[in-house]
Amino acid sequence: MERDVQDQSLPHAQFDGRTSVLSCTLSLDHVGEVSLTFNSDGLSWTLLEPLDNDDSTCLGIKFASKVATTEIKFSDVYSVELINHGLIRGSNVSNARRCLKGQHDSEIFRFTVHGFQRSKTPSIWVLATYTFGHKDLHTCQMWVNQINASLDLEQGRPKNLLVFVHPRSGKGNGCKTWDSVAPIFSRAKVKTKVIVTQRAGHAYDAMASIGNKELISYDGVIAVGGDGFFNEILNGFLSSRHKAPYPPTPSDFLDSTSRNDSLLVHDPSETVIDASSQNNEQSPLISSSNYNSLEVSNINQDPEFLLPNEHLRFGLIPAGSTDAIVMCTTGARDPITSTFHIVHGKRVWLDVAQIVRWKTESTSKVEPYVRYAASFAGYGFYGDVITESEKYRWMGPRRYDYAGTRVFLRHRSYQAEIAYLEVKSEEINSTSERGNLGIRKRAFWSPNKSEKVICRANCNICCTKPIHPSTDGSHTTPFSHAGETKWSSTKGRFLSVGAAVISCRNEKAPDGLVADAHLSDGFLHLILIKDCPHALYLWHLTQLARKGGNPFDFKFVEHHKTPAFTFTSSGNESVWNLDGEVLQAHQLSAQVFRGLVSLFATGPEV
Repeated sequence: MERDVQDQSLPHAQFDGRTSVLSCTLSLDHVGEVSLTFNSDGLSWTLLEPLDNDDSTCLGIKFASKVATTEIKFSDVYSVELINHGLIRGSNVSNARRCLKGQHDSEIFRFTVHGFQRSKTPSIWVLATYTFGHKDLHTCQMWVNQINASLDLEQGRPKNLLVFVHPRSGKGNGCKTWDSVAPIFSRAKVKTKVIVTQRAGHAYDAMASIGNKELISYDGVIAVGGDGFFNEILNGFLSSRHKAPYPPTPSDFLDSTSRNDSLLVHDPSETVIDASSQNNEQSPLISSSNYNSLEVSNINQDPEFLLPNEHLRFGLIPAGSTDAIVMCTTGARDPITSTFHIVHGKRVWLDVAQIVRWKTESTSKVEPYVRYAASFAGYGFYGDVITESEKYRWMGPRRYDYAGTRVFLRHRSYQAEIAYLEVKSEEINSTSERGNLGIRKRAFWSPNKSEKVICRANCNICCTKPIHPSTDGSHTTPFSHAGETKWSSTKGRFLSVGAAVISCRNEKAPDGLVADAHLSDGFLHLILIKDCPHALYLWHLTQLARKGGNPFDFKFVEHHKTPAFTFTSSGNESVWNLDGEVLQAHQLSAQVFRGLVSLFATGPEV
């Protein structure tokens, strides 16, 4: 680097070869003259000739000269550009310094460093722009070259992204949200192919039909929308690429003649039963009338796309009604924060649950149908809320609160049988609460909270690359690990049955449904709410809505940490909520795949 700087022959810059530091005096907009230093990991600056009382006045106008930020790391910089190749008059020079020194019109060249900085709110990142000036053009160009060279050394940053925008997601701000962050990708020299979806299932069809040869050309796939939209993209991606056996089940779950343990690839031509979901703003998995099955079959002729794939990452820029996945993976429902994680190439592995519906109704024949969920699958209360909310789509996101209140007042319970796979091993004992086999049961109510291992940014569990010895595209799951396993079952009337893949943090439940759930540990959190008096159920929901609450510390609540479970309804009505999408299923089985995909994220900081 010393040779590069000396080749510039810049009398205004000094380079100390012993400390590998480049230093120069420049002007910083809205601050004044600073001594800018180029270090191996970033830029730092100090204000020259600070003013008395840290402020100055000019024509009665007060200008602050205190520098709020005095450094920025290259890991937080996404772009640098020479913004002026000509003259900049004195009106653009720092007014405070110009007044102090009596400067008026001045010739100056400038360059801008674009980056992010942490806000006072935890987990939130905001844009930071620093514009430096110098009267010598070559000096400015040299700084731009040096900074760009350092940015090129940053590993994992994407260069080419496929972006899906849901224009009607949430409050209908999908396009507006994308327009607000698109300039950041442009400045960061990230190419983006943008697809604004036109109908339900559009993103699913596009992801299912895209050939692997083209998909490999992208560093990531970005969803601008909500959890349901991300679910649609994820299912389109996995539908024709994920090869795995059916979930494990107890021996009496299905007749042996009805089961097929061969590798399972979802048939993308299957459709969701609920026809009303055609108008769902968060796009259920339905195939369009003009779906080209030949195009999907051609995927198999492309180079094999093994899962999990280290190259391709997914990103989610929040524009939905709940955005639980973003809350769990970045800590904030903030488009700028999500963009920061994407352009800087952050990575965290994410578990994905495979849901196999065996029967739609009790009288249906056995026809396995596959769906995937990245955050949550719920029955009873959760299924009723998503069904009820469809009647009030005109209300926007508020329909969920309204529908939830109506469903709560009904207080309906459902007869069902659930079986879950217990795992007793060092892996589950290291992350589970006190007790045997990862089961959390309580007396009526206990105020004592057990110690929890909370998933946070750069979590050791979630940042560890999953080990997958198979080479056929299948994926190992916890039940295939060494250790004692057995099936347990429970039968009765349930207000709700929930399976959380992640904590499902959101604005209504600050700790999520399961506060100590991890993004990538290979376990589902099965939450069973048995029939109970109305007041006690309200107490449980109140605990969910309170930060630091104890929603599991009730006799009617069971929490099982498991890699797989089965469900069979005893009634005629059986509707599930999969990441905000409707699935009618009388009988289903589920399993989780550890770290099946990776996201541009690090996990929440708090």
